[in-house]
Amino acid sequence: MRWLITGGRGMLAADLLHRIALTGEPVLAPGRDELDLRDARAVRDLVRAYRPRVVVNCAAWTAVDLAETREAEALEINGTAVRTLAEVCERSGARLVHLSTDYVFDGTSADPYPEDAEPRPLNAYGRTKLAGERAALEQGQYVVRTAWLYGAGGPNFVSTMTLLAATRPEVEVVDDQRGQPTWSADLADHLVRLARSDLPPGVYHAASSGETTWYGLAREVFALLGEDPDRVRPVPSAGFPRPARRPANSLLASTRTEPLRPWRDALHAAWPVLHGQALPVGQAKGGVPKAGLGDGRAITSGRAAGKAGS
Repeated sequence: MRWLITGGRGMLAADLLHRIALTGEPVLAPGRDELDLRDARAVRDLVRAYRPRVVVNCAAWTAVDLAETREAEALEINGTAVRTLAEVCERSGARLVHLSTDYVFDGTSADPYPEDAEPRPLNAYGRTKLAGERAALEQGQYVVRTAWLYGAGGPNFVSTMTLLAATRPEVEVVDDQRGQPTWSADLADHLVRLARSDLPPGVYHAASSGETTWYGLAREVFALLGEDPDRVRPVPSAGFPRPARRPANSLLASTRTEPLRPWRDALHAAWPVLHGQALPVGQAKGGVPKAGLGDGRAITSGRAAGKAGS
């Protein structure tokens, strides 16, 4: 099986590369500087020349707040480019697995959202991601929604909390947004299994089971660091205004596939990898990417509001 991973320099793409490397199968993972998905001709030429069996689209505009004032630019990447990629994959016979987000929902439900729930995005980022979903589905492809991603290959909420634990006496974190912290390595495993399966095209949810809030996740990170979790203070979202509204409920129900392991179990398993004390499966010694620290989009003066985007 020949693989193509777009957005090849990102956190999830790094974990996908680790897992595919175990199989010895060919994989190409161009970064944004090597493949601009907005360049339709470049996308067509690459797919025709490389002839992948599976394309996993990890490329996206994820600056949630910035999308409020630059929605047209975000739509180019999250919507229009996905349409081009899906059409090229359909013509070439490749299976496209397109990554999407919990932000396609408005978060007003009291229960987790199943795959067939009606999307109602609250913000520009969610609208652009929904456009990409629809483009992929129109071409008979696969959409995988996930949420609250963290991993060793890029800035994220967990790495931000690690930095703040070392630099701030107290940290304020929102406590009225529910979600499923999801380790990118667990998601990568799930995507590989889906790509190899005989499951039909459509929408799939892939997030850790269980639930917490950003505040609950921050306390768990502090505890794993050996720090006092009481240094984390809960605040409402209203006390941390952002340009883009966030859904209060980001819970995704996995009704079409098995859910990922519980979020706390995953975080504990990920901890040595996030801190460079262990290697991801199949990773050569010396090649562990350290957890990125200091996601400036998620913190202000020692206060944390959650993710920039999935």
